[in-house]
Amino acid sequence: MEPFMVARRAILVLGLAAMALTACGPKEPKASAPDTLTVAATAIPHAEVLEFIKPKLAAEGLKIEIKVFNDYVQPNTQVAEKHIDVSYFETLPYLETFNREKGTTLIPIQGVHVEPIGAYSSKWKSIAELPNGATVAIPNDGSTEGRSLILLAKNGVIGLKDPKNALSTIRDITSNPKNLKFKELEAPALPRVLGQVDLAVINTNYALDAKLNPSKDALVIEDKTSPYVNYLVGRPDNKDDPRVKKLAAALTSPEVKAFMERKYAGAVVPAF
Repeated sequence: MEPFMVARRAILVLGLAAMALTACGPKEPKASAPDTLTVAATAIPHAEVLEFIKPKLAAEGLKIEIKVFNDYVQPNTQVAEKHIDVSYFETLPYLETFNREKGTTLIPIQGVHVEPIGAYSSKWKSIAELPNGATVAIPNDGSTEGRSLILLAKNGVIGLKDPKNALSTIRDITSNPKNLKFKELEAPALPRVLGQVDLAVINTNYALDAKLNPSKDALVIEDKTSPYVNYLVGRPDNKDDPRVKKLAAALTSPEVKAFMERKYAGAVVPAF
């Protein structure tokens, strides 16, 4: 083979190798278009609320792209890594726990609504009917586990070292008259195990997704004074972004308040 042909082939091979390395490299965060905002949310009610305000925002020149997740970790991870602009799904205790455990600096931007958490059963019609040794399933993430235990303590099922500690765990149970056995599970899985346990404490968004009616089906449920407000969450670098402020204003509009009250009948309570 002629020398110049060898050199030409070598250059071609090196070029292809460089292209392959570029293709396999880490993806840089992609900034949203000036008229677009990406929002991470869970399906119900968050994505539904966002879909409701989507036409209004579009008329005001803001497009929102709703990214639906079925877990509580990826939405925050995606926002922290700047792949998504903001999230709308979580309470302040959960956000604070996530930041502490993951080393992120996400910030609450606007409180929107409360989803009163409830305890459900397909075997018993009241908390009083729970038998000795009954199995109770609760969410396993720190803030929601504490919230579940506080609900049970408030209704006399168990006793807690500090009934107001949002981060209580099963190790903080001081009395358990019925010798309940606790199962700590991923929050999205709780509706699916309802028929396998005596009682399950389920986040309202997952209860609604499973066609449960919190105001009718829950044996006990938080009242409207619950401090667990769901927030629109962002980062220090975009908290003052006009697009984010426009979304926050739309989420707390009279139209959204009326929508929540009409559609969710007490399962989702406006916090503004």
